[in-house]
Amino acid sequence: MPRAVREQQMLDAAVRTFGQRGYRAASMDEIADLAGVSKPLVYLYLNSKEDLFTACIRREAQALTAAVRAGAHPGLPADRQLWEGLRAFFTHTAQNPDGWAVLHLQARTHGEPFAAEVRTMRAEIVAFVTQLILVAAREAHRDPSPAEREVAGLAEALVGAAESLAAWANATPGVSAKQAAATMMNFAWAGLGNLMEGRSWAAPKS
Repeated sequence: MPRAVREQQMLDAAVRTFGQRGYRAASMDEIADLAGVSKPLVYLYLNSKEDLFTACIRREAQALTAAVRAGAHPGLPADRQLWEGLRAFFTHTAQNPDGWAVLHLQARTHGEPFAAEVRTMRAEIVAFVTQLILVAAREAHRDPSPAEREVAGLAEALVGAAESLAAWANATPGVSAKQAAATMMNFAWAGLGNLMEGRSWAAPKS
């Protein structure tokens, strides 16, 4: 069997084990058994439990960001781009619950450098959403320079809400990816749509 194929089998087994049992409870023996290989072979390919976990985080992060980018087709209206991107996000997290558990729960709670890997992924998604909102705002207002800091804050809030909703949806029987995306759109687009039309909420002066 080619090394790349064998390595993916090991990563599949590791993601399943880490996602379901947690990083600390997972054992290399269990991962090797699930992958159908010997434990020395896992160490030969992936060096250590820490390196294996890092490889899992990177693979799952790349798959998630690729799914979101592929979902939000350029050229669509802003609301359709956001809808398609959200639907791709929730579809991916629903279809890969162990991978999402690795990213959203395990990697964030076991210190550096694992948390740094997730921050890198998250920053890429936030930057992508920021650009989507910026382009939509410029088109709506014919304004070449909307407040980028405000838009970046909106993107950060939207991504954070989507992450929490994905965790809830995966833990709640009967909630589909489409329903989760629709919930997120109902939550986010009313506000974003108003901003696109120049109608923003004003904070009280006192």
